[in-house]
Amino acid sequence: MERLQKILAQAGIASRRKAEEWILAGRVSVNGKVVRELGVKATPGRDTIAVDDQVITVQRTVNIVLHKPTSYVTTVVDPEGRRTVMELIEGVAERVYPVGRLDYETSGLLLLSNDGDLTHRLLHPSHHVDKVYRATVLGLVEREALDQLRRGVRLEDGVTAPAEVTVLRQHPLESVVEIRIHEGRNRQVRRMFETVGNPVKRLKRVQFGPLELGTLPPGKWRWLTELEWQALYAAANLPAPPYPFSTREKASSPRDRGRNAVGQKRFGGAKRSR
Repeated sequence: MERLQKILAQAGIASRRKAEEWILAGRVSVNGKVVRELGVKATPGRDTIAVDDQVITVQRTVNIVLHKPTSYVTTVVDPEGRRTVMELIEGVAERVYPVGRLDYETSGLLLLSNDGDLTHRLLHPSHHVDKVYRATVLGLVEREALDQLRRGVRLEDGVTAPAEVTVLRQHPLESVVEIRIHEGRNRQVRRMFETVGNPVKRLKRVQFGPLELGTLPPGKWRWLTELEWQALYAAANLPAPPYPFSTREKASSPRDRGRNAVGQKRFGGAKRSR
């Protein structure tokens, strides 16, 4: 048996904190009886659990890594009719949601999950989950600009936290810089570089917490490995739920069908990102 708020979070419909609010508000029932206390437990698959009289189905917890291409939005649906990242995860039976966002013209590592608690922890600024981006910027990146990025850049919504910055290639026309931040402001990396005088030409996220993009091709996705699974929950300071796959299941998992079928012709072969 597990606490109701944990079951609701594992169902991917809310964070644990939001589920607690629902319980206290009398919106959750177990076997037809309304629950208003946080200590109540239930057994998924045996007890009937409902929110606002709608029975929920508890899914296994899954997390996947997607290499988001440019020209996709990081939402479930888009009112403007643009392509969404959900079109790229064919073969995933569970209802997963993007953890955070990458803007329309940014590519790279995107985590999708159905664990509401994990999503909340990873995105909350108090947990300082690092994100590493590889930016191709216009012009040479001068020492003064690097110092600004490392100290913090004053933007219209406040000064950014200090960033770790490594110049990978300098050229008068364009340079390549790797930057590590833990904040998640809207278009933050682009705004930081524009402020210091080096507008971004291309931007790719190559790492999110302990997860690395590696050689995963654009438009393809994969399950987390068991080691990544444990490391991700540790980064969020959460106990890891059981890893959802046995060795046998992974060998025939939808990951392989998804990676082979989605985006093969459109995006071409793998490119090494580190």
